[in-house]
Amino acid sequence: MARTCVRIPAVLALSAALLLTAGCGNDASSTSGEDEGQPRTGKPSVVVTTTWEGAFAKAAGAEDIKVIVPQSVHHAPDYDPRPSDLAAVAEADFVLYAPFEPYAAKIKEAAGSKAKLVEVELDNDPAKVSAEVGRLAGLFGTADAAAQWKTGFDAEYTKLNKDLQAAWPGGGSPSVVTQVFTAWAAKLAGATTVGTYGPEAVTPAQLAELSAKKPSLVLDNAHMSTGAVLPDSGAKQVKIVNYPGNDLDLLPVYRNAAAELKKAMGTP
Repeated sequence: MARTCVRIPAVLALSAALLLTAGCGNDASSTSGEDEGQPRTGKPSVVVTTTWEGAFAKAAGAEDIKVIVPQSVHHAPDYDPRPSDLAAVAEADFVLYAPFEPYAAKIKEAAGSKAKLVEVELDNDPAKVSAEVGRLAGLFGTADAAAQWKTGFDAEYTKLNKDLQAAWPGGGSPSVVTQVFTAWAAKLAGATTVGTYGPEAVTPAQLAELSAKKPSLVLDNAHMSTGAVLPDSGAKQVKIVNYPGNDLDLLPVYRNAAAELKKAMGTP
């Protein structure tokens, strides 16, 4: 399929100080282009592998973003970039990708001499999101836009977290088993994580161990689902979506997860 192209309405761009505070996250990037600590000017052209990296770039204040992997591809790492995708990479100022993506080597090879390759830690944990958005804003020279986004993000996250805690069955934190890449959703719900699994399929030994924890919910990764994880445990399985839509907006990812969790906890 042709790559998705998103142009985002102009937002505030340059600032002398980055107001974001961040939790843990990796600061990995390639050596191509300018030093990471040196702010850029102008409006950079950004090519991203998926809508997930694209949403981070948009949150950081990027305006010209091209997405390689169509949002319709259910499992993004399965996508094989086309020659036209790689041509777009060569023309970019920044190229964002995740190290776990199998086409990362092709992306690196296709990057032109001016393109700065940036590894992005894809995790919807709010502290890690803040860390990556702040780092990208420093690269793009868009600190004001990123700070404005973070203010709205923090307010929405706090609201969703309070709503979910108010929906706890019997007023107590639900116990959950979560796939390793959906732990952020358990945190959003204020749930108590009693076990994790994946990304590989659950083995019989793991099944017995996780069932013994007696979780009320199982948080499954919609993009890497292995089917029913604890089918005979009585736990409700909730599909959690990590990737944003074509609008490259991260907030609906959290709203949708909150809605699914509320439903599973018995709240309309």
